[in-house]
Amino acid sequence: MEEKSHILIVDDLPEKLLVFKTILEELDQNLIMVRSGSEALKEILQREFAVILLDVNMPDIDGLETARLIRQYKKSAHTPIIFITAYADEMQTAQGYSLGAVDYILSPVIPDVLRSKVRVFVDLYQMQQRTKAMAGEQVARARAEAARAAAEETTRRSTFLARASHELGASLDLEQGMRRLLELVVPQMADSAALVVDGEADSPLIFYNAEGQMRSVGYADLPEPLRSALQRVVREGLPYEGGAVCYPLRAGERTLGALALTNKGSPQDLVTLQELVGRAAIALDNARLYQSLEREIARSREAEARLQDASQRKDEFLAMLSHELRNPLAPIRNAVEVIRRLAPPDPKLTMARDVVDRQVSLLARLVEELLDVSRISQGKIALKKEPVELARILSHSVETARPLIDARAQTLAVSVPPAPVWLSADFARLSQVISNLLNNASKYTGEGGRIELSADAGEGEATITVRDNGTGIESQLLPKIFDLFVQGDRSLDRGQGGLGIGLTLVKRLVELHQGQVAVESDGPGRGSSFTVTLPCISAVVEPQRAPSAVASIRPSSEVYGRRVLVVDDNVDAAESTAAFLRLEGHEVKAVHDGLQALASLKVFDPHVVVLDIGLPGLDGYAVARQLRERGDTSHVLLIALTGYGQKEDRARAAASGFDYHFVKPADPREIQAAIERGRNTVGEPALEAHRIGRTE
Repeated sequence: MEEKSHILIVDDLPEKLLVFKTILEELDQNLIMVRSGSEALKEILQREFAVILLDVNMPDIDGLETARLIRQYKKSAHTPIIFITAYADEMQTAQGYSLGAVDYILSPVIPDVLRSKVRVFVDLYQMQQRTKAMAGEQVARARAEAARAAAEETTRRSTFLARASHELGASLDLEQGMRRLLELVVPQMADSAALVVDGEADSPLIFYNAEGQMRSVGYADLPEPLRSALQRVVREGLPYEGGAVCYPLRAGERTLGALALTNKGSPQDLVTLQELVGRAAIALDNARLYQSLEREIARSREAEARLQDASQRKDEFLAMLSHELRNPLAPIRNAVEVIRRLAPPDPKLTMARDVVDRQVSLLARLVEELLDVSRISQGKIALKKEPVELARILSHSVETARPLIDARAQTLAVSVPPAPVWLSADFARLSQVISNLLNNASKYTGEGGRIELSADAGEGEATITVRDNGTGIESQLLPKIFDLFVQGDRSLDRGQGGLGIGLTLVKRLVELHQGQVAVESDGPGRGSSFTVTLPCISAVVEPQRAPSAVASIRPSSEVYGRRVLVVDDNVDAAESTAAFLRLEGHEVKAVHDGLQALASLKVFDPHVVVLDIGLPGLDGYAVARQLRERGDTSHVLLIALTGYGQKEDRARAAASGFDYHFVKPADPREIQAAIERGRNTVGEPALEAHRIGRTE
């Protein structure tokens, strides 16, 4: 149903308003009656009217003035106004028409005439409203259609870009990502496209896609205008829109490359293209970074493999070096013992023999230090921890370092806590730590200098300090004094000796005991102080102290000569060992390879075989296994005398059937003791350390 229109009737006389209402009720519209111009203006502000009936003569504001004011409002500027007046001259009529009046009606009015004129303007107004409504509907439909098209375009663009992001992010392979980007562009956005990455490099990566044919090309293979567009954008880093549309691929401030398109048909969707280029730049930059990371990882792995290989070769070299160094040391030590037994009591000869003995011991210690560093670096040192009294460790360390200190006429002051201090430690390794520090202090302190060894305990920690008044340490050397092969300034004579690995061993062995070691020095010539801090234990039962040193090995109550077969490819080592054992009353035969050893069994029938491991041809392990497998030699006492002294070497020797494992240069007196005791080492801890076979 059509909405009713508003008709405004303005007259100051109530009876005339009643007449107008009676005449116009038949139109069935909304009649708004007011009695003054000011009231009329209020109504104009509230609603829109189809027509206004306005009395000319009113007391406050006359009709003409009211009309002029009505025309000042935008929504009533064109509303039809019919003036009602009892008289009208030409001047008044002209003024009314100038104010937009559409008619003048003289009073008294003729009902049919008034009704007809008002109906015309009401119909005209309603027609205008219908027209506006129709126009509004069309505008709304147009807007809705435009919004739908925009939504469809946004959906299409979003779907395309989402698929593009998925395709570009599906692989971190740069070339595959470039191919996928061109497959997205052709033919959906262009007839042909070219993509370059690292465009300014000597060998840029370029792919070209025309009508679905993808290939890798160079700049010279690209058609114009793609080639010139790519080169220009790569050079300038700015978008280009000419014969081809080309956009740079940018990641931050860097230009990775460019994407160029040509299209013979409709123009490209540049908004979508710009968004696609932005996403492609991120994806391709990630792919480039991933490739760079892969190359870096590969280089790192190669470098790590080379380092591991070099480290392995170093360890193998150290093991072989120790073996090769031990081999010549063994006959020298044997020869010293033979000289000790046979030489007349000549002071000069005794001095020369002792010099050789000390230097052999020094060389043996240096070889062991080299091996210890290698073992610790590989994690091959396992501590044999047990409750140990600190005073016992210090006493043993002092005993070890005493010859060097006495030789340099130095004073050693030792201070230990009055109460026992117990540690959970490897006695041998912790003794090695303290003796290394004492030896180091002695080497770097002049003759007649002073060395102090002190210990204290408190708050669950034991503190051991070695202090000297020697050469001191430069400030720049302090932070790296515990590094491998680091030494202070040496004179050309290298009077202190050493390889620069003693303090490295100290630090690593202390750390294996969950402790710390620190160094202090006020500078050159002002001495140095090394402090070792270790965790204490309490409430332990003092373990039974086992006697050590070779001299404490008790000889067997039954000493008799044995047939001993010595097998060593080092002729001097074999002959010197044989010479010493002959002095001990044994019948000895020396051979120099495994086959000779096996061939000698039936003729010589040995009780004991002293067997080197590193034999040419048939090695010592194989010889030992054959001896154990033969019924007539399974009882033979097998003693390994070898330059291979690591834990796995002992285990392999035990598996091959050896009873003892001695590392060159071994003290020949220990070998003699093992021969005398046989497999029974109960109560002989010095021999038990070399025992690897079963106990009788």
